Amino acid sequence: MNATTGLAIFFLIWWVSLFAVLPWGVRSQHESGERHLGTDPGAPARFRLGRTLLWTTLVAAGIYGIGYGVYKEGWVPLDRLTAPYDLSK
Repeated sequence: MNATTGLAIFFLIWWVSLFAVLPWGVRSQHESGERHLGTDPGAPARFRLGRTLLWTTLVAAGIYGIGYGVYKEGWVPLDRLTAPYDLSK
């Protein structure tokens, strides 16, 4: 796998991970009791973008590392993945 492909795969994993990490630790204005005029009660009271991006990067790096190990190191051989489908017939 070349660097461009690896970077593209990491970006896709990062982007999907972002949506999984976004709700971590977020309290709505309704839950925290801090209501700002003109905003929805379900809006975050305090959004920490830096923390969210850091956690997203860590989660994506872990997922990418496992995927890279499976691909490059052969932790799961391809014939084991295709065995249930018996593609030789």
